[in-house]
Amino acid sequence: MTQHRSPTARTRSLIAELAQPVRLDAQGPLAARFIYSLRLIAAHERVRCDPVPELTMRLGGVEIAARALAMSQAIAACWPENVHVSRFCCRNLTHDEVTIGAMLDAVAGGDRGAFEASLAGLVRPDRIERLWDAALALLSAEMRAA
Repeated sequence: MTQHRSPTARTRSLIAELAQPVRLDAQGPLAARFIYSLRLIAAHERVRCDPVPELTMRLGGVEIAARALAMSQAIAACWPENVHVSRFCCRNLTHDEVTIGAMLDAVAGGDRGAFEASLAGLVRPDRIERLWDAALALLSAEMRAA
């Protein structure tokens, strides 16, 4: 006969925390702009259209649009499965978007350790450098345009 253990207070707290949706406005500016860009790219992919013209218009420059597209391609290549994004109008984030937001907030803060920690157990270690480089390129483009 199996014995069932009741969950600890820490386990219940963690489950409750995971059940609470994270909102887009809780992200830093770099992460929030990129998450919107990622959603826009996903919408354009669904209808088989080039996202660069609209990204350029919304982000304010071709370089930022190109870096956002490159970042999305790096994520797609490094992520262990398809990236799940919310609808463009939704303020709640998917778990993938939360991870991407944490990753980009770490880059904006210049914290390589936090960047790697946000991806630990999700992305293979040999793929982290590619994501770091793409995120730095996006940050650099955003800073040059500011």
